[in-house]
Amino acid sequence: MKEKTGFGVPHVLLIIYLVEFTILSFNPHARDIWIAENLPIFLIVLGLVLTYRKFRFSDTAYLFMFVLVFLHTIGGHFTFERVPFGFVTDLFGFERNHFDRMAHFTVGFYAFAAIELVERNNWSNSRWLSAFFGICFIFTVAAVYEIIEWLFAVAADPEAGIAFLGVQGDVWDAQKDMLADGLGSITATLFYGCQRWWFKKS
Repeated sequence: MKEKTGFGVPHVLLIIYLVEFTILSFNPHARDIWIAENLPIFLIVLGLVLTYRKFRFSDTAYLFMFVLVFLHTIGGHFTFERVPFGFVTDLFGFERNHFDRMAHFTVGFYAFAAIELVERNNWSNSRWLSAFFGICFIFTVAAVYEIIEWLFAVAADPEAGIAFLGVQGDVWDAQKDMLADGLGSITATLFYGCQRWWFKKS
């Protein structure tokens, strides 16, 4: 496969992120929450930048991964509970702000990149196993992140801890967040499979 060179989709997405990050770094609702929420996203972006020349994902994979980066940066500024998302809450008659659940769903989109990584490196001879790996990878990340959230909430002051968790009074918040992650991974995996089938057909 011919290596892509020059300015492309990943560069545009990086510029959008840097602009968004810069703008939303001013006057966040709580600076400690802003740091905690933005740190993992910054590390993801940094990792993708540092490995770009060694392994370039498809433009589709970068687009999938960017959705979480974009939404999570917004959540870090407002805190997820306070993101202006009332129109959706009112439209569907929800009792809580589901912006965080939407962001968790996009965590699952990283399954697309995970499958692409496995297949392009020939780490598996089975497409089904590659797909299963992508989904399991996301469920693992989801579980680990919920543990990290719990540890932060315990270590931080009560108000900051609750804001970071974003449970909004839901005792099953962690389980529902992991389910949202998993459903996102299944969606991304199905999209990956359909894309392969379409290009193979054409």
